[in-house]
Amino acid sequence: MSVAIAGAAECDLGQTGKSVLELQSQAVTRALADAGLPLSEVDGLATNGIARFSATQLADYLGLQPAWSDSSFAGGAVFEMYVARAAQAIEAGQCRTVVISFASNQRSARSRTLTGVVEEGTPEASFEAPYRPLYPLSYYAMTAQRYLHTYGLTRADLAAVAVAARAKAQLNPAAWTYGKGPLTVAEVLSAPMISTPLGALDCCLVTDGGGAIVLTSAERARDLPRMPVTVLGYGEALTHTGMATAPDLLRTGAEAAAARAFARAALTPADIDVVQLYDSFTISVPLGMEALGFAKPGEGLHATVPHNTSGGGLAYCHPGQLGVLLLVEAVRQLRQVPGARTALVHGTGGIFSSHATVILGVDR
Repeated sequence: MSVAIAGAAECDLGQTGKSVLELQSQAVTRALADAGLPLSEVDGLATNGIARFSATQLADYLGLQPAWSDSSFAGGAVFEMYVARAAQAIEAGQCRTVVISFASNQRSARSRTLTGVVEEGTPEASFEAPYRPLYPLSYYAMTAQRYLHTYGLTRADLAAVAVAARAKAQLNPAAWTYGKGPLTVAEVLSAPMISTPLGALDCCLVTDGGGAIVLTSAERARDLPRMPVTVLGYGEALTHTGMATAPDLLRTGAEAAAARAFARAALTPADIDVVQLYDSFTISVPLGMEALGFAKPGEGLHATVPHNTSGGGLAYCHPGQLGVLLLVEAVRQLRQVPGARTALVHGTGGIFSSHATVILGVDR
């Protein structure tokens, strides 16, 4: 038995004034409506970021008593990890209909801080905390500095990622920067410096938002209203928890996660029509495209496969964790773009610490 995504949707985005549970409810009910399924059909639930027991909290709020749940936390990669676990649960007969959802009201609640979360209880923190890094920004900044130095590039080269993200967002009415016009390299370079070499416009947005997807067996999904998007493969990798223990700033766990997903799907990067990858900072895109196999080292800025078509975390929406919205966008692209048959979705968590890749496909 294979597993497919039967529904996908966003909740309200931007600055909503709504609570996390309100946004979660929107995401879940809209995704179920997209799938043509009632809430009563849901017997599996995966989410986090609500409370200490997030899946229990959401299930109770929605009036559900699921047979399977997951509320693991692994940063932005966890939603792609949820896809693997949900597929395994459905194939094992633990449940029939799984909703994976996430929402955050971080902009309305003003809950995001520049310093982020520093895990002082971990051994690695003793080597980092005295220098007061901006977590996780300072790690990405170190990686960007190393990347530009190694490959003879400049901040202007990296700024092109933000410019491209804004251009895509101008085609997406749901994007935070929709209607704000194009961005120029000069504007990116003149934005306030946050952690060298990354300025304010090299960093992801801070918005409310989220989304949900609905998974069920591929056989069942074929009888539902929307084109089913089949889960073809998945893979994940964990590497390090602290900046001081990263094996190599320019090699990430994305390589291993993608290799495992490609092997399971019996596909290669040449078979992929569209890519959605977590772009928390501008450096994430070229480094990610290289690790995933779509460009050689140092050439990620010139990858030609369509990617981050919504505008991504840099220009569309960044509710703290982007992973579920990457899945929503991949589903939309496969449904709507003539000739598109396969999509790769890659989530990243922490300081390039956790990685998960999902490969999706449709029959046309």
